[in-house]
Amino acid sequence: MKLQQLRYLVTIVHQRMNMSAAADALYTSQPGVSKQIKLLEDELGIELFTRSGKHLTGLTEAGEAVFQRAEEVLQQVRSIRLHAAEFRDQQCGQLSIATTHTQARYALPPVIRQFRQRYPNVAVQIHQGSPTQIAQMAVSGQVDFAIATEALELFEDLVMLPCYRWNRSIIMPVDHPLISVTELTLAAIAQYPLITYVFGFTGRSQLDIAFRQQQLQPNVVLTATDADVIKTYVRTGLGIGIIARMAHDTLLDADLIRRDVDHLFESSLTSIGFRRSLYLRQFMYEFMVLFAPHLTAGRVAACQRGDLSVLTGLDLPLY
Repeated sequence: MKLQQLRYLVTIVHQRMNMSAAADALYTSQPGVSKQIKLLEDELGIELFTRSGKHLTGLTEAGEAVFQRAEEVLQQVRSIRLHAAEFRDQQCGQLSIATTHTQARYALPPVIRQFRQRYPNVAVQIHQGSPTQIAQMAVSGQVDFAIATEALELFEDLVMLPCYRWNRSIIMPVDHPLISVTELTLAAIAQYPLITYVFGFTGRSQLDIAFRQQQLQPNVVLTATDADVIKTYVRTGLGIGIIARMAHDTLLDADLIRRDVDHLFESSLTSIGFRRSLYLRQFMYEFMVLFAPHLTAGRVAACQRGDLSVLTGLDLPLY
């Protein structure tokens, strides 16, 4: 049994049984992947996958058990490598982060810039995805950190630390009728076509809850995972946009009027998470402090041990 074979098995599952996609992710050929999986099955004396013709359709009961152990083994291998790298050179390494477009585009750039100034020899990788994809990447060890707002219940297998709260803004063209309204209400907003985030992304659930509580049915004509796409369609006149306040740039979006609506929606919480078993290198601690200054090394280490009392009473910033 080879680590390479276990890595192939785990990657196939993460790619939803798509052998071609797994081969691409592994930078190898599909026949090569198939051969190694066959060798692994022959050595173990069991079938790992259920099949329909040449296509994989799922894991067998035995395959599910092997898959779980394989993920654990690969995580331990990564941990060993991180330990060795720490002793070899504390200034070199790799930091991988899974997050949504809004975080990657608007929240992370100044943090990454400061981090790279301190650690120029640490390569940073950012993977974008849905909350479900982000959670899977972190739990499986594909990335070090998950940064998310929505569906935090998906991240129960991770140590999740609160970073900051944020709220929304309405954006509209400069000639829109709502500009003259002194105080915006949900009823007034619901009269116009809306463009906002796809459900499950970037605090969308808080928006739906607010309208539902007032028994209003918003006319959502377009949804997107990307705030820049939302702004593009607002500019076409398709509707008004509801986006994270941080996603409006005063200079670049000067042609769009922004109205803050903190009084209409509950704020959303952005958290950063990692596997409890992850060996945190010094530069990982420093990244968390740059992203959320209250996440000191002492607090993070306490939470990793299961002591969440250190988070009590934190005064989180609101953006």
